Amino acid sequence: MAIHHWETLHAPDIPGLIDDSSIAIMVLGAIEQHGAHLPLSTDRDIGEGLLAETLQRTAPEHSVFVLPSLSMGASEEHRAFPGTLSLPAPVAQATIEAIGDSLARSGIHRLMLINSHGGNQAIMQQAALALRRRHGMLVVKAPYMKIALPDGWLPPDELAHGLHGGALETAMMMHLHPQHVTSAALGHPPSVGEQLAAQQARLGPEGSASFAWLAQDLHPGGVVGDATLASAALGKRLVDHYAQALAETLADTARFDISGFHAESS
Repeated sequence: MAIHHWETLHAPDIPGLIDDSSIAIMVLGAIEQHGAHLPLSTDRDIGEGLLAETLQRTAPEHSVFVLPSLSMGASEEHRAFPGTLSLPAPVAQATIEAIGDSLARSGIHRLMLINSHGGNQAIMQQAALALRRRHGMLVVKAPYMKIALPDGWLPPDELAHGLHGGALETAMMMHLHPQHVTSAALGHPPSVGEQLAAQQARLGPEGSASFAWLAQDLHPGGVVGDATLASAALGKRLVDHYAQALAETLADTARFDISGFHAESS
């Protein structure tokens, strides 16, 4: 794929670069607390790292326009902790929609969102639907955490309960930005989710009967998961695996027939 970084383009050149299969791609990140061992930029850093590796795996058939990341997202659940920068959910959703509106005016009707923060899920869903309705736009929602991992890479309990600052995020940061990981602070704080699972309760912070939670509800330190399981080698495997899946999704997005996607009149 021909890869164009949006902010480096010259306005008069843009119409000639766009065709019906052109895709815009954007990372939805966050700037929020990740405990004592990971930086505030963790979600954005992981999203941008996955995007970079995804682009390395793309084929040259179509034009991809890389948008600036949405670094700050909806982080309401982490507001109690120092350093968290959160947009109100309506503002974050409206920002995604406004970017989509701008893309439509430029002639792009395919948008892929790589989401690297769980708190952005709801706003991404609603913004995607609004853009489909207004512009007939194909908006592909691609949260990396929904991509299944091969058996044995991480224990099932960690995959189920390591929601924030656990082995998965820590390992990828060890690979992508090892200088920002404080290894001496790695730990495995007990979480409410693990306790409920041990009681065989149906209720939990995630799953089929989930409840709304603030980070401190799961553990006073705001981090859940076993970061001691992380390593740079695991992080590289995770990044490669996720990037390959995202690259395949990008190719599917370019091929998908949207001739029947029409804007709805308001």
